[in-house]
Amino acid sequence: MTETDVAERKRSGDIPLHGPEGFEGMRRAGRMVAECLDMLTEHVKPGVTTEYLDRLAFEFIRDNGAYPACLHYRGYTKTICTSINHVVCHGIPNDKPLRDGDIMNVDVTLILDGWHGDASRMYYVGDVSRRAQRLCEITYECLLRGIAAVKPGATTNDIGAAIQTYAEAERCSVVRDFCGHGVGKTFHASPTILHYVEPAYNVVLEPGMFFTIEPMINLGRPQVKVLSDGWTAVTRDRSLSAQFEHMVGVTETGVEVFTDSPKGLDKPPYPLG
Repeated sequence: MTETDVAERKRSGDIPLHGPEGFEGMRRAGRMVAECLDMLTEHVKPGVTTEYLDRLAFEFIRDNGAYPACLHYRGYTKTICTSINHVVCHGIPNDKPLRDGDIMNVDVTLILDGWHGDASRMYYVGDVSRRAQRLCEITYECLLRGIAAVKPGATTNDIGAAIQTYAEAERCSVVRDFCGHGVGKTFHASPTILHYVEPAYNVVLEPGMFFTIEPMINLGRPQVKVLSDGWTAVTRDRSLSAQFEHMVGVTETGVEVFTDSPKGLDKPPYPLG
């Protein structure tokens, strides 16, 4: 989501609130997207192409009665996004083999019975450097801290503060150009979820709100640029970037995560075999 999208969300002020039927629909969609990410785990290894991973994801989604939400979305031609090393988000799958030492985010969104499931995880390709592992660990902790801030009466800036405070204390930076978003029957809705504090935008959380929390954390500076393909966002200083994403709902007492891994594969390294 771009800064223009953020401005549109600010103007709209229209945030859907969902009841039990919505929660059940999002549980089903969230579980399926998590199962898709689980399925890909054993295939992420040196020499494998992201085009192959994209095909696996497409087949899994269609075989399970869902539809890949990113396919043909605003002209995007693939099922998943594969963002490697200094790619922040929206990396396009291609026929270039993964290399030993790469880190990669895989972002999957699908539509099941009208409900969107949206989540992403980091994967290690072979033997990954300690600094790359540390970045992934910090980013995952940012996600957990953001989720822990969600409850009725809290605000979107509580989420941003939890993420920003931890990331910057670990000498990393939070990407500003992209953010989380409302989700449900539509792919992108209100509220906007910034992963940093923005006094000009602060929404009170209410039961029935659904949204993603998806911090993008850089080892270097926060600035990014979008390549000529119109999608791939990279760090301007070529520093490593990592991202994790969960889809959550605000409950009467706290938060429900819709996209937890059924196999416990939420954070690398993942067991082999």
